[in-house]
Amino acid sequence: MRRVDVITLGCSKNLVDSEFLIRQFEAGGFSVEHDSADPKGEIVIINTCGFIGDAKEESIDTILDFAEAKKDGRINKLYVMGCLSERYLEQLGNEMPEVDKFYGKFDWKGLISDLGSTYRPDLVNERSLTTPAHYAYLKVSEGCNRKCSYCAIPIITGAHTSKPIEELVAEARALAAKGVKELQVIAQDLSYYGVDLYKKQMLAPLVEQLAEIEGIEWVRLHYAYPAGFPMDVMDVIANNSKVCAYMDIALQHISDNMLNKMRRHVSSEDTIKLIKEMREKVPGIHLRTTMITGHPGETEEDFKELMDFVASAKFERLGVFPYSHEEDTFAWKNYEDDIPQEVKQERANQIMEIQQEISRELNEGKIGKTLKVIIDRKEKDYYVGRSEFDSPEVDPEVLISSNKELHIGHFYNVKITDAEDYDLYAFED
Repeated sequence: MRRVDVITLGCSKNLVDSEFLIRQFEAGGFSVEHDSADPKGEIVIINTCGFIGDAKEESIDTILDFAEAKKDGRINKLYVMGCLSERYLEQLGNEMPEVDKFYGKFDWKGLISDLGSTYRPDLVNERSLTTPAHYAYLKVSEGCNRKCSYCAIPIITGAHTSKPIEELVAEARALAAKGVKELQVIAQDLSYYGVDLYKKQMLAPLVEQLAEIEGIEWVRLHYAYPAGFPMDVMDVIANNSKVCAYMDIALQHISDNMLNKMRRHVSSEDTIKLIKEMREKVPGIHLRTTMITGHPGETEEDFKELMDFVASAKFERLGVFPYSHEEDTFAWKNYEDDIPQEVKQERANQIMEIQQEISRELNEGKIGKTLKVIIDRKEKDYYVGRSEFDSPEVDPEVLISSNKELHIGHFYNVKITDAEDYDLYAFED
């Protein structure tokens, strides 16, 4: 069997694309490795990210590394797909002749054909998981209809396209049959799910059906948009123990000046009201958000308002991106990138210093409490798990001591014994 090494860069949505691709290759008789530390296959396929500057740089560097490996004879063929090549297909083809062929984000079926296999439409909802067997990402839509000033996603992915509920439920059932217990529901914009297909927001009905699937014990929601947020989802979270008390909702800023410049179609007042209503409907919910520092036109006053907001809102999970001036976005065409990179980064650092204090305070408040966790792996003296408030890869973990053997992918109730800025320590008796 020919071996293919698939390298995935960027977000979990890219990972899902790679998993569908891997399943197709395996069905065609290929041996496939994912993110191998030492790729040795005849063929390497890089699934790229093209979202912001750092991600593009990582993708370019990875392509160049494998182009060198091809020159040295360590691999025979090199193919590139995904967001970066969707966005810069012709330019990359001209500048990197070492790559055998570039594909966009949506034409990877052609890659299967070009490598002598046949795309299997009967496997359209089947994937080979690259995550631990007990959790998987479920991508419910592709694309985005929002026109935020800074964001290249609509340029790359096109308009929002929801996947029908029945297909998603079938895909989730197949995952549960393989042993998946936890679904990470993902999209570029969960808030808009269903509008294109059903003429109304359908995230809440979708989540209800996913939570009914036998074997699924946790459903967690990622990447909602604040403007027009479907509040009926909060009722589902409040009333269904299988739906994690967790919401990932990117706010990006709080200053009305910046929200207007960013074209977010939401005000500071709207944002504060939304957070208040979420916490009232689901007491104890953990909110994850992201902020952007250094967007064109961000004044010291805007940034001070953002710092004060982060300090008062006390988000359980928060990340910050220094603004990246992306080609062909509204900001690229209409704003000067007028804030130095070092100022953008310094502002991001200041926000994260505030968040570090908040995270430690919230973690210390959990000492003595009992949390239900799922075990992801064992590292040295600890089992490493997550609570319903923790998404894999991006959130804190629970480091667990136990007098007995714990099993990967199983749930346990553990008592929190200590806390650091981001991680918790626990004991399972």
